[in-house]
Formats: sequence, C-alpha cells, structure tokens
Amino acid sequence: MSETTNDSPSEVLDRVVIRFAGDSGDGMQLTGDRFTASSALLGNALATFPDFPAEIRAPAGSLAGVSAFQVHISDHDISTAGDAPNVLVAMNPAALRANVALLPNGATIIVNEDAFDERNLAKAGYESNPLGDGSLSAFTVYEVPMTSITTEVTKDAGVKPRDAERSKNFFALGLISWLYTRPVEATQKWIEQRYADKPLVLEANRRAFMAGFHFGETVELFESNYEVRPAELEPGEYMNVTGNTATAWGLIAASVTSGLDLFLGTYPITPASDILHELSKHKNFGVRTFQAEDEISGIGSALGAAFGGALGVTTTSGPGMDLKAEMMGLAVSLELPLLIIDVQRGGPSTGLPTKTEQADLMLAMYGRHGESPVPIVAARTPAHCFEATLEAARLAVKYRTPVILLTDGYLANGTEPWRLPDVATLPVIEPNFATEPNHQEEDGSTRFWPYLRDPETLARPWAPPGLAGLEHRIGGLEKQDGTGNVVYDGANHEKMTRLRAAKVAGIARDIPPTEVDAQDGAEVLVIGWGSTYGAIAAGVQRIRARGLAVDQAHLTHLNPFPADLGAILSRYKRVLVPEVNTGQLSRLLRAEYLVDAVSFTQMQGVPFRAADMEAAIAAQFEHLNESAEELS
Repeated sequence: MSETTNDSPSEVLDRVVIRFAGDSGDGMQLTGDRFTASSALLGNALATFPDFPAEIRAPAGSLAGVSAFQVHISDHDISTAGDAPNVLVAMNPAALRANVALLPNGATIIVNEDAFDERNLAKAGYESNPLGDGSLSAFTVYEVPMTSITTEVTKDAGVKPRDAERSKNFFALGLISWLYTRPVEATQKWIEQRYADKPLVLEANRRAFMAGFHFGETVELFESNYEVRPAELEPGEYMNVTGNTATAWGLIAASVTSGLDLFLGTYPITPASDILHELSKHKNFGVRTFQAEDEISGIGSALGAAFGGALGVTTTSGPGMDLKAEMMGLAVSLELPLLIIDVQRGGPSTGLPTKTEQADLMLAMYGRHGESPVPIVAARTPAHCFEATLEAARLAVKYRTPVILLTDGYLANGTEPWRLPDVATLPVIEPNFATEPNHQEEDGSTRFWPYLRDPETLARPWAPPGLAGLEHRIGGLEKQDGTGNVVYDGANHEKMTRLRAAKVAGIARDIPPTEVDAQDGAEVLVIGWGSTYGAIAAGVQRIRARGLAVDQAHLTHLNPFPADLGAILSRYKRVLVPEVNTGQLSRLLRAEYLVDAVSFTQMQGVPFRAADMEAAIAAQFEHLNESAEELS
C-alpha cells in the first residue's frame, strides 16, 4: 500500500476549514504552514489566518499563550480563511477552551489526550475534564495520545523524552495529512532540509510525522479520510506567498524595473519585520538592508538613500508611524521618492501587536504637521501586496513624493496562491534623473534649479549628488519655487503648499478607473479597502445567491481617490463601508462626496466573518424596503 493513499475510498469534499491550536511553543504556525504548503502542491485554492498570542512569553498551558493557525482549502475559488473551522486540532486544554466557541455543531475535534491532566486542566480554567463531562456532546471528538506515541516511536533513535515531546506537532501534521489525503513526500523532504544540521531533531520529526500518518491509516479510529480536489485556477506557475513576502518581492521588482538600488532602512516591529528578513536574503539583487537603532533613524537613512539616488524604503507598524511623522514631513518638503510601508496592527500604543486592524488610514492621511498630503496605496490580499508595492514605488518615483503603502497583520501573515507574473508585463518605472542644468540665467549662463517642475506631473527634477553642474541644496525650511532658495515670504509659502497638494491631487489622472463588480439594477454598493476584500467578496456572493442585486468596489488608491469615484457613489441608494476600525474611510467618503456612507465596523483583532458581512449587506436591503413602504 502506498504511503500517500488509503485502500478504502476517500469521501470527496469541496472545501474544509482546519484550525491547529496549541501552546505558543507547540509549533502550530509551522504545522499549519506545512499543511498549507502540501495543499498548495496539490493545487487547492487556499487562504490562511495565523493567529498569534499577544504575549511573547505567556505561561505555558495558559489561555494567553494559545497559538493557532487556520487554513481553508477548496476545490473552487475562495476569498477568506473560513468563518468557522470544520476541524479543530487541540494540543492541550487551553487550546480547546480558547477555540471551541468558534466551532459549529457537528464539527470534528482531535485532541492530544495526553495533555488533559489535572495540572493542564487547571491552567486552562477547567473545573472538570471536558473529554468526559459531556460538554463536547455537540461535536465529534477523537482522543489521540499524541505525546506518548511520539515519545515511543523516537526513543530508540536516542532522542530524550523532553526533546521527543517537541515533535508532537509533526505527529498532528501526519495525522491530518492522512485524514485529508495530503502527500507526505514534500513534507519529508522539507524536514530533511530544514533540520539537516540537527540529525536527532530531524529523525524525531520524521518519525513523529510518519507515526501520525500511519496512526490514521491503521487504527481505524476514523470512519473515512477525505479528499479535496484541485481547484481550477488560471493556467500559470503558482507559489504560496504571505503578504510580507509579496511586499518584499514587489520592492525587488520595483528596483529591477527602475534600475534603482534598493535600500531598506528600518527598525524591527511586529508584524512588519518579515519584510526586512526576506529582503536581507537577496543581496544578489543589490539590496541593502539597514537595521537602525530606532524608527527615526530607519526612515532618516531611507530618506538619505533617496537623496543619493536609490529607491529608499522604510517599514513599520502603527507605533513606528508615530515616530516617523517628522521625517515624513521632511520628505514632503524635499519632494523625494520614499516608500513608507505600514503593516497595521491593533492600537493605540503597544495595543495588540500580533492582531490585525485597519486603524491607520487617518494617520496616513493627516499624521504630519502642516499641509503635507501624500499618496496612499492599500493592498487587498496577500498576493496583491506585490502589485500594490510596485504601484506605490511607481508613484513615488514618477511624482517625487513619499508614498504610504498600507497592509495589515492579516495580509502580512496570511497566505494564498500567487500566479507568477510575466516579468515583461511589469510596469516600467523611469527615474529620469536630471542630466544637465535646466534654467538659463539673465546673463546667458545656465544653472540647475531643483524645484523647476515638470508641467504635467508638477514633479521636481531628481539630481543625486556628485553630478557636475547639478549642485544644489535642499533642507527642511520652505523653499522658493524654482530656485529652491530658503525664503520666508508668505505668498511663496502658500504657492509651494498648493503646488505640493496639486501634485498629489493630479495623481488621480494617472490611476485606473474604479472597478465595480456590478449587477443590473443594484441599489446597494459595498465599498471597502485593504484586507476586508475577501470577506466583502464572500458576503456579496452569498447575497447574490439569495437573488438580491448588490455591487462591490474595492479601493487601492486612497489618496487621491480615483477621479470617477464620486460619480459612482452617487448612483446608489445605500453605500455600505466595512472596516476594521471605527469608520475612517466612511468619514472620508462623507466629507469628500457628501454621500450617506453607512459604516460596518469591528475591532477585535480578527478579520470579518463572511456571515457577518452577509447580515450587514442584507440589512441595507431591509432599510430600502422600509423606506419604500414609508413612501407608499
């Protein structure tokens, strides 16, 4: 019999949502990641939601220390990691208690029964053992001695019991791989490569993984295993990416297509640090990464690199954005290309460092002193982070301006299949450096004016230092239009302020029209930005399945808005704006277009559920019906 199949026929499912949960030291993120990777190899559509504990060193076995990873695999296109898990793998009582409320009746729970002793039950706050008190009667529960089996199968390899216990996550991975007919060869190869320099760890993980697989295959505890067949995806080469990885690769692509050296000046902060980690691996592309001593130094070094003629980038999250504000203002004044990437998290202050939120839109719009507008671009899915990064870089270089790119924790850590683009189709980014003096003086001589603007884009020339004849000075004080000389004249200050604003506003002519997924006769529009995209798409799909016409739009450009947005909004009787904040985009739409935008918001550190989105959209139709009855 093959190691990857079962003699009995598998039950075919169109989709399944699995949630791995355990202590923060149990390797749940790795387990979920490897299950996701094997599913990607099979060609499933997938979406993931890693759920990290907020405390780095929460007490083992406590609710605060529970780490989870949810993966949704399907044979058709999906847009979310799933509302509720069909299967929960709980490695200890705390993992069970923290996640059982997410499960629908009839869901499957697979527990590591070895962990359900009095000590761990007490840590999780259980007064009685849920495996025997009937409290789980609404679910199908399988009790599996994961720890003891793992210890047994690894002891003759010379692995100490404590070290063997750490491999129980691979037992769980092997069991779920059998249960959902995942191939084992890729995981075995990964274990061999990952732990090649630690032979005992390698052998323990390999044995635990195969023990889990064979347990499902031979014990006959389960009635059947299951198969989720490949999805029909657009032809091409795919790979599984997180949002942070896609962002890093987007920066590299921008560097290559523009011919600019890439410089990242940053300070590590959750959940943005993986961009630094990924870029540091790619020095072969001429990437320079600098881990600064603080957030201010990080953006300062990136702005200095931009002055020197590089593609300057800094990455951060909400608290770091606060600290970078003054240097962003300097970048506005200098009118140099600079990318500020804000991977949003729950706030304020330290807030929820491992949880997602969309609360930095107003900060991006107005979080600098003085009149200092900057373009804002937002990614909508993990894979879209690549395209959004390229677009942010294009705008920064073309218009000589800092650009803020907004992602968030859900996008940064979530994964999805990404179809590799044809490199020849990537947008070309032209730095168009100044090459000669651009202004003729009254005496006939020529000199370089650093603020003599392009009549179409209003961008000033970019002249890296060291070019003969292009010597100039720039600084934080207000500059004279054209010459760049420091002046305190009020009329000039107003002129420069309005020119900088007009330059950013003019970008509206250079961005695509708003894409509306439209149906005939729709009177309700759902419009969002950022990581709400998946839940909105799922909610709209459910509403349409009920025979109701609803349109959907999603904004990538948040400043300036697309030029056609006002006309689009005016076509609808109800405009619903879902956001993981208190309604920041809805306020901007109300202010800009005087539209009665209806907010639908949450701030719980997790993305929207599709069912909640469906209910919020349905409520708009109820309002329309009530209004129609009143008029009649």
